[in-house]
Amino acid sequence: MVKDSPRNCRVGVDIGGTFTDIALDIDGVLHSTKVLTDYAAPERAILKGVAAVADLAGIALSEIDLLIHGTTLATNALIERRGAKTAFVTTEGFRDVLEMRTENRFEQYDLNITLPPALIPRADRFVVRERMNAAGKVLLPLDEASVSAVVEALAAGGYESVAIGFIHAYANGAHEAAVRDAIVKHLPHVSVSISSEVSPQMREFERFNTVSANAYVKPAIKSYLDRLVVSLKEIGVSCPVFMIHSGGGIVSVESAAEFPVRLVESGPAGGAIFAADIARRHGLDTVLSFDMGGTTAKICLIENQVPKTAKTFEVARTYRFRKGSGMPISIPVVEMVEIGAGGGSIASVDCMRQIRVGPHSAASEPGPACYQRGGRNPTVTDADLILGKLDPDNFAGGAIPLSIAASRQAMADDIGAVIGLDPEAAAFGTCEMVDENMANAGRVHTVENGKNIADFTMITFGGAGPLHAARLCEKMGISTFLVPPGAGVGSAIGFLRAPFGYESVRSAVFSLAGFDVAEANRLVESMEVEALGFVEGGLDTGEPVIERTLFMRYAGQGWDIPVPLAASRFDAGSAQKIAALFEMEYERFFGRAIEGLDIEIVSWSVKASSPLPPVARVAAIAEGAAVTPVKTRRLFEAAQGAFLDAGIHERESLRPGDVVKGPAVIVERETSTVLTAAFRAVVQSDGCLLVTRT
Repeated sequence: MVKDSPRNCRVGVDIGGTFTDIALDIDGVLHSTKVLTDYAAPERAILKGVAAVADLAGIALSEIDLLIHGTTLATNALIERRGAKTAFVTTEGFRDVLEMRTENRFEQYDLNITLPPALIPRADRFVVRERMNAAGKVLLPLDEASVSAVVEALAAGGYESVAIGFIHAYANGAHEAAVRDAIVKHLPHVSVSISSEVSPQMREFERFNTVSANAYVKPAIKSYLDRLVVSLKEIGVSCPVFMIHSGGGIVSVESAAEFPVRLVESGPAGGAIFAADIARRHGLDTVLSFDMGGTTAKICLIENQVPKTAKTFEVARTYRFRKGSGMPISIPVVEMVEIGAGGGSIASVDCMRQIRVGPHSAASEPGPACYQRGGRNPTVTDADLILGKLDPDNFAGGAIPLSIAASRQAMADDIGAVIGLDPEAAAFGTCEMVDENMANAGRVHTVENGKNIADFTMITFGGAGPLHAARLCEKMGISTFLVPPGAGVGSAIGFLRAPFGYESVRSAVFSLAGFDVAEANRLVESMEVEALGFVEGGLDTGEPVIERTLFMRYAGQGWDIPVPLAASRFDAGSAQKIAALFEMEYERFFGRAIEGLDIEIVSWSVKASSPLPPVARVAAIAEGAAVTPVKTRRLFEAAQGAFLDAGIHERESLRPGDVVKGPAVIVERETSTVLTAAFRAVVQSDGCLLVTRT
């Protein structure tokens, strides 16, 4: 029976590599579900999931007021190199920038270092004669003959998409726009992306790679979004559809289709927003967000209840999570490290007879061996099942029955038969390896940011996150972690907490010694117009919040640091004030300022977003008595290397103040929280599980 129409009904949808998560919020009451991702047509999983969660909530599809969507489809396309046939057009003399990279070695002493291959092969890269200088002045006019030759080559090559990146186009994109017009005129069916719109930032390798990535995924993402909007309307969901972008804000579907590279970290960004919201409610200032799904694991620092952000990041690091070994993307992003470690990650034995896990995944098709959908390779989910972390009869609320026999057979065939282990030992080795991979990634990420990982509280979510959190905390030296309600669909819930926002980032070098006040004001005003243009057409949530950031350095330095700016306009005294702000931030980063050097602004950022609603702080709760489990099952205890009897607790039956002592498993529809013998959980007043080491 359909209930009366709610005042506010919003849906968050997160497409992952294995599951598509759906969260529906009706005036603060959450309903959620998970369905297997459909790789052939991802929108089918969304339609199925939205219909299921609406039925669960007892509402009609037409009553949904808003749908916010995030996806890892763009990320997976880049990692797996499953994009459009793409060409790259650049300035003559810069054809090999994508291959030469920055000439830095991410592993200095590896004589056999292998650099990641360029996204676009050399045979698909073309040049035209033109040249701008760093100030945006024309040094060499655009050569029409070379443009015509490139257009003919593109037509003959049968390309679906074209990326255009000219040297210093961040300062003046006129030549890029002219070449785009020429291509569109003669090849109207070809998608075209230009770097001066996608990423108007200095450093040509990062900018060229970003526009190439945008062009590479643009046809597939645009086609998918078009199909999604039409399909939703066909089943009765006629509400506005918005996308979450990598910076953690919400943009329109049209903007997302034009700049799909901004969606590369959209799903993980939703998870970081979810963790930040929990941190605000619990008053936590030093948080490690840990999101483990079916295909990847994501780790993000949440400091002062705000996710750490950056204007560049790397996709698919290939060498022990080292900076420089991945594909650089130059866009505003929630900064995190992402590795191929999820429930579907495949375990194998390498040439050194050691167990390795990932980055390849069984995903949803065919899935882990225990799914009985054709998968034959052992995965992390198979290992978890063998070790007692999962209930074969109650996985995903009983929607997917799991086969322990199939998991044992896969472990025996691919691991045990190679290195002489029984299925239990092979499963233990698989879980230890994936947990160590994730722990290493967390250590590297915190060290790169100058932090001690033991000082953090972990907030864990995702379908597999709570399964592995306790062991991960043991390895990383973290003593406390939180498992929020709805953890299994945390990213989808995060979408519903996200502000409507957009960040404009541009490179323009200004020396403080000769600071041009008028030009600086013109630049910031144009960026504010750009950012507000995305926000004002969106959600009606009050006056937008404007954040301005300068990226500054001493003249001659290679890299810059972010300097928050409170003032909205510059005047004659601004240069001195900005210098003081820079020196204060520089001392915070490096310990002391440097006297006698000129200071310069390299890049500018203006972020406009809807204001975050206030949250109620969660009150401290008195601990009650330890809960006696109704039933037990055998759970492998890694620290003792043996199976122990663990109590099984239904999360829905627990009440605030209840204490659960490990070893135990707290089960719910979308995930399970595993407590090793060293941990105990206390249910908080908001339903969170506060897990501490005893």
